[in-house]
Amino acid sequence: MIFKDDWHIHSIHSCDGACMEIEDLVKGAAAAGIERYGITDHIHTQFNYPDIKESRKSYEKNRIEGFHFGVEVSCVSKWELEKVETKNYAGDITYGIRQGGTPGCRLAIAIDEEFIEKYSIEFVVGGTHWAMYTDNEASKIIKDYHRQNMFLAENPLVDIIAHPWWYYGPCTDGWTEDFGMIPYSYHEEFAKACISNNKLMEINIAAMLLSRNYSKKFKEMYVDYLILMKELGVKFSIGSDCHNEFYDLDLPEASEMLKKAGFNEYDFHSPV
Repeated sequence: MIFKDDWHIHSIHSCDGACMEIEDLVKGAAAAGIERYGITDHIHTQFNYPDIKESRKSYEKNRIEGFHFGVEVSCVSKWELEKVETKNYAGDITYGIRQGGTPGCRLAIAIDEEFIEKYSIEFVVGGTHWAMYTDNEASKIIKDYHRQNMFLAENPLVDIIAHPWWYYGPCTDGWTEDFGMIPYSYHEEFAKACISNNKLMEINIAAMLLSRNYSKKFKEMYVDYLILMKELGVKFSIGSDCHNEFYDLDLPEASEMLKKAGFNEYDFHSPV
């Protein structure tokens, strides 16, 4: 296996149905030969802060050498953070306020330096998880995803950009069938932003390389994209994005996919 790290893992304290106890993560990571790793439970808006408080408590009870505490923030809108702050919303906002905003809105993440210090957060993974109030049209979603990825790459609080171009939602003609729909200029611009801002781009195991939501053809095209980003000078981290009850992904399969694409252990870096 060509990697010994994992910088994207979810526990039972994550808001999205993840179900692994942190104690089981520690045991499972050791059994899988993972030497350095971090818990990264979700923060979409301030609504999720109590989850991180509980995650930190569990982490402290199971803290060992090589195990680090991080979070995964979603790219959201300033508009929805203001609504959450003033409690100007209705219904379930576990995943934020997904409707009612304006396309092209001001982007944001739901943490600041004070929050990072309060919970002793060692690293921040930032991800684009949904299009921001656009129509379900591929060209509009692609443009908005790129805008969000660029925002994360330029945000001083983010260390790792999670699963670039992960998408699981409605779209009339999505890039999940043809990755070539995404303009080369977007890849080039994103690569430059990662390099100039010293960001790591995540190679995601569960949500991308091993996902059952994508075809074999798509995965092959995505690996070609990873090769391109490597050629452009981007540095990578590895993240399993494990949401399972136990730490039991097929890490050797993912490792073999990357080895065939020319990756080796020196291509993966740590945020801490």
